[in-house]
Amino acid sequence: MTSAPEGDHQPGELGDFTLTLHELRLVPLALIVGAIGTLIAVVLLDLIGLVTNVSYYGRLDVNLVQPPLTGLGPASILIPVVGGLLVGLMARYGSERIRGHGIPEAMEAILVGGSKVEPRLAVLKPISSAISIGTGGPFGAEGPIIMTGGAIGSLLGQLVHLSAAERKTLLVAGAAAGMTAVFGTPLAAVLLGTELLLFEWRPRSLIPVAAAAALAAALRFPLADAGLLAAVPLFPVPAHAPLGDLGLLSALALGVVGGLVAWALTACVYGAEDLFKRIPIHWMWWPAIGGVVIGVGGLVDPRALGVGYDSIRAELAGNLAVDALLLLLITKLVIWSIALGSGTSGGILAPLLLIGGAVGGLLAPLLPGGSPAIWALVGMAATMAGVTRSPFTAILFAFELSHDPNVFLPLLIACIAACAISVLVLKRSILTEKVARRGFHVMREYAVEPLEALFVRDVMTTKILTVEPSRPVADLAALLRADEDRRRQRLYPVVDEAGRLVGVIGRRETDRSATLDGAAEATVGDLMVPAAVAYGDETLRTAADRMAATGLGLLPVVERTEPTHLLGLLGQSDLLRARERLLVEERHRERIIRPRRIPRMNRR
Repeated sequence: MTSAPEGDHQPGELGDFTLTLHELRLVPLALIVGAIGTLIAVVLLDLIGLVTNVSYYGRLDVNLVQPPLTGLGPASILIPVVGGLLVGLMARYGSERIRGHGIPEAMEAILVGGSKVEPRLAVLKPISSAISIGTGGPFGAEGPIIMTGGAIGSLLGQLVHLSAAERKTLLVAGAAAGMTAVFGTPLAAVLLGTELLLFEWRPRSLIPVAAAAALAAALRFPLADAGLLAAVPLFPVPAHAPLGDLGLLSALALGVVGGLVAWALTACVYGAEDLFKRIPIHWMWWPAIGGVVIGVGGLVDPRALGVGYDSIRAELAGNLAVDALLLLLITKLVIWSIALGSGTSGGILAPLLLIGGAVGGLLAPLLPGGSPAIWALVGMAATMAGVTRSPFTAILFAFELSHDPNVFLPLLIACIAACAISVLVLKRSILTEKVARRGFHVMREYAVEPLEALFVRDVMTTKILTVEPSRPVADLAALLRADEDRRRQRLYPVVDEAGRLVGVIGRRETDRSATLDGAAEATVGDLMVPAAVAYGDETLRTAADRMAATGLGLLPVVERTEPTHLLGLLGQSDLLRARERLLVEERHRERIIRPRRIPRMNRR
């Protein structure tokens, strides 16, 4: 008897992607998460506005405003210090998970936490972020929104009967909805979720995440009518003419600079974090110390405080002089890296946009072929691509923020260049470095799994020992002791007189039974068990999944049309041949076409 494999696919059924109607049941749940995530984003923005107005203007108002650009005296240093102290207290006595900028924490929850997020994090994260940003913290709202939206998705996934992979989809759906609600960038939000959080490109997860982001984008219109969100692009820019050759070369140069800026930003953030770890006081006090630096930075240049949306708009409009851009860049870089290294709560995307825009604006006089406004936009995207190593997200993000289609080509050149430089000079990004420091590793390269490209018949072993049911176990054990080559085979298919597979017996069972009382009378047929089999025409991935599900390291291979016809044996070592073939394709170099000399023709 043989047991038929479950969940196998015949060759004619194999497709480019896998999706079932059953998996689409996540779409309604994702829409619920998307709606809640959008409302949470509105609440967070209002909280930030409220804290900012109370802290700097002494009024009750929820409109999102910049801290005042004038009138800040030395006493204003206390505002971010108090904010940092409150965040530190919430982190110590509430949840340490609120520390950081959100995306690495979401990564860790997905990679090692089964996509399970604590319920209290959905409350503490937005409140702590609103306090941190509202009291002058140089952060954006997107990171906390991503983590909070992800927490909502995870909580809903924990309330219903779902797998960890399905909870991950809802977590990312909430994150994408939150980002869409803040920035109005549904395409970039879906790509961000795919490039940073899903760790896969599969319809089963892409469709629910896209549905949540699309709903969040649609809800922006009624929310805008109610005065709760802006329906227009967050950072509108005037249309630019297509760049010529010089402009594209300038975009390439700016992309290289963006990659180097990514290296500098990562070094500054984790250098500051390492510096704080040397301070002999509890980490609860670190955000307050970072608040001192924020307060001093606010005295130097108040535009560096808070989310900085007004400053980003000024950069994109080309309204800031070179000296103002330089001061803003240095101040923002210093207070942002130190504040983030202190472990407070806040996002990184808005600061990256501001810093990248300042870099582009500063280099604009040296870059021919474009205006300061377009170089500010390209600088923003290049810096984001270099820091996050998500170039396509950065390209779409810049486009959806600006709605300028003529920037696609310079964005493509700059973002890919920035990502390439970042990968060459840094082992890990600013996001994955945080995960690595907690003892985990994230590989973000996506490739077709070799096990999906090869079939069982391509790697199975055909020279195998088979035994008949009537054979005494003692004789089989004696044969194996005498023949080392036969002994290396650890599973022996049992075939009857007609050559049909009827079961299997393992070497361990054979050796153990041969030493027991009554071994002389025991036959292979007495000890054999039904065989879990593999088909010669199924992919190695399917067979490997079956090995993992059954705990078996060896499977007899049979024909699909005749399940008792034995073809060979598939072991775990055979699966490595798929990897070996991939290594050969990647490392073996050869010249296929060799140019031949053309014989000279005789002239008469």
